[in-house]
Amino acid sequence: MKVLMLAAEAAPLVKVGGLGDVVGGISAELRALGHDVRIALPHYGFISAAGESQSVLSVRWGRAKVKSSCIETAIEGTPCLLIGGRPIAPGESVYAQTAAIDIRRFVFFALAALHHVQALGFQPDVVHVHDAHPGAAVHWLQQAASTEPFWRRTARVLTIHNMVYQYNEAAEALALGGLKPASDNRVPTWARAGLLALAIRAADRINAVSPTYAKEIVAQEHGAGLHALLLARAGRLSGILNGIDYQCWDAATDSALARNFTAETLPAREANKRALQQETVLPVGPAPLLGMVSRLDHQKGLDLLARALPAVLREGKAALVVLGSGDGNIQAALQQLAADFPERVLLNFRFDEGFARRIYGGADMMLVPSRYEPCGLVQMIALRYGAVPLVRATGGLRDTVTDCDVDPASGTGFVFDAFTPRALRAALRRALTRFEDRSFWRGMQRRGMALDFSWAAAGRRYQALYRKAIEDRSARGTD
Repeated sequence: MKVLMLAAEAAPLVKVGGLGDVVGGISAELRALGHDVRIALPHYGFISAAGESQSVLSVRWGRAKVKSSCIETAIEGTPCLLIGGRPIAPGESVYAQTAAIDIRRFVFFALAALHHVQALGFQPDVVHVHDAHPGAAVHWLQQAASTEPFWRRTARVLTIHNMVYQYNEAAEALALGGLKPASDNRVPTWARAGLLALAIRAADRINAVSPTYAKEIVAQEHGAGLHALLLARAGRLSGILNGIDYQCWDAATDSALARNFTAETLPAREANKRALQQETVLPVGPAPLLGMVSRLDHQKGLDLLARALPAVLREGKAALVVLGSGDGNIQAALQQLAADFPERVLLNFRFDEGFARRIYGGADMMLVPSRYEPCGLVQMIALRYGAVPLVRATGGLRDTVTDCDVDPASGTGFVFDAFTPRALRAALRRALTRFEDRSFWRGMQRRGMALDFSWAAAGRRYQALYRKAIEDRSARGTD
């Protein structure tokens, strides 16, 4: 199959968060399965990637036409089209300070990318759009299916990574590209010019990044106002769990670790714990070391952690190391926690991949107490590195971690349901009690390390999803 991926990020060329990892990872896996995959990204001002100019053309933008360039480079072997043009140029960052600037950039990018691949003669069987950013492409393709023979048989697939980011006030940018808001009564009035809502409405197949998240977003709590539209399209909605790169994340070869190890050599992991304790100036010894690698964001539940942890830390049984940056209020709450327990809490408000790897390889537990979590990569990496995850039962966290007290024979971590300090504290105390049984703990670590969350399984499922989308398109003809 020929597949065109449209996204705001694709690692390692452009990465802000997990979206970039997913686009880069699934593209590589689909190419390994024999599919012709191309990624299209906005040509952000900070990208100086050398590449060959493929085309320059004019794109309708209001009453004028704007020149757009297409330069081909590669992302670890996957062809990548960098789409340029005046609306994309402002700013050096992937995401601008205002949604209005982002909306103009991404609408122009989405439409220009489709024009470029047509000019280049690459006729995709599937256009796969990731999140709201390039959602205008799905909206345009629905209209083009009846007027443009080139696009008539192209299937439209949307993957939802996070329902919260919708870009709803896009009417002006859509008009500049010659598009109108939706008039579909299934779409809330406030979202009819929203890039995510338009993509949900027009996609042949909609995919969420975990099976549980696919179920959650059709309900009001997690549907971010679009639950009724998603419920109306539930027959086209599915969930495919994200993966991680098992070559990149491998405790047996990771050069950031003080000592490499495998499931068969787990005692060697203790050297990483000691090294991490020394690096963070936390007490060196057998007491449990809790780790957290996260954006400091309302979604991630760090405010809950700050309220739940004092009672546990006062009992003197654990220490905590946190790595992340983001919201100032969350940072302040964590700083108060560190001030109250200076010998047991170490905070690092920055991005540092090497330090993150040392936390994964040395912490006894990784905490992921999210309000919601579409998929989550932290718990997958933690399992891979023998750090037992403690997670809230939401989204992909529910799909990837089995509570050891619910199922002792196959348990890989600890899961709590209610988003309350009391529920989190109870889970932490269960975990600290289990930690004292070293044989049981080693069994959990080995079971977690034996799980397979590589991209191979996700690649096969996306391949099947594409085939269903193509069948849908062929059966329905034009919209």
